[in-house]
Amino acid sequence: MTARTQNQEIESFLHLRPRLFAAAYRMLGSVSDAEDILQEAFLRWQGVDQAQVRDATGYLIRVTTRLCLDQLKSARARRETYPGEWLPEPILTEDPAELLDHDVTVALVLALERLSPLERAAFLLHDIFDGAYDDIAQALERSPAACRQLATRARRKLQQDPPKTPEKTEQGMALAEAFFRASKTGDTEALTRMLSQDVQLISDGGGKAIAALNPIYGLDRVLRLLEGIARKNGRKIPSDWRLCQLNGMPAILNRDAEDVLETAAIEIRQGRIARIYVTRNPDKTAHLSDALATQ
Repeated sequence: MTARTQNQEIESFLHLRPRLFAAAYRMLGSVSDAEDILQEAFLRWQGVDQAQVRDATGYLIRVTTRLCLDQLKSARARRETYPGEWLPEPILTEDPAELLDHDVTVALVLALERLSPLERAAFLLHDIFDGAYDDIAQALERSPAACRQLATRARRKLQQDPPKTPEKTEQGMALAEAFFRASKTGDTEALTRMLSQDVQLISDGGGKAIAALNPIYGLDRVLRLLEGIARKNGRKIPSDWRLCQLNGMPAILNRDAEDVLETAAIEIRQGRIARIYVTRNPDKTAHLSDALATQ
């Protein structure tokens, strides 16, 4: 292989990388696992005769999907014994050039978790990446008719409880900062003004950091939880924090009083905070430490 040919291989892969990452992340809900999948996909890309590849995009998405399906076999087993609530690894979506391919809300990834691995793959390949059923059949090693049925079943399951798209508002980041300050100081008056009556708080500690084992539903219960945490931590605002965008949502990244790197992303509906996703599992936030350090 000539140096020029090798450079062309690398350039074509790098061009598709954001899209491939989005596919792997949607399948797995894990930044680190998605990165591992892409490394393996690149090795396979280098090992094929690219003159015989008619559609590089389709080929690499199929390879990525097959690798993800193998990964999901072990991932689903781990999820069954996961302590407390499971949330996808938060991912920064601040680069405007990457928003299209990294537009993955927590609600969507959680909804995809209700699907079997094959249903998820068929749905993503057809409905998200506009793949033809003949191509999907090659990726999933099923007939086109079977893949059509998988995508239909997936669509039906998602329609039963469709993931809601968070509102995009100019005030979103300001609301995230106000929530952060009010929650850390225990300002229940301010929190009452910004939280919806049916607000939900879901936290993921993975058994490695303190977090609520079950979702907290309703304004009164969420207020009591936040007030208790603020009281325990001396009602102080952490010195090490920054505003950011995670999974397309306004969010805060900070180190708490126990030096735990945590994220809090908010879903906004009708101008109020409807859902709060808190990730405290150090395995899921470690990749964000540089983002906090370079604020």
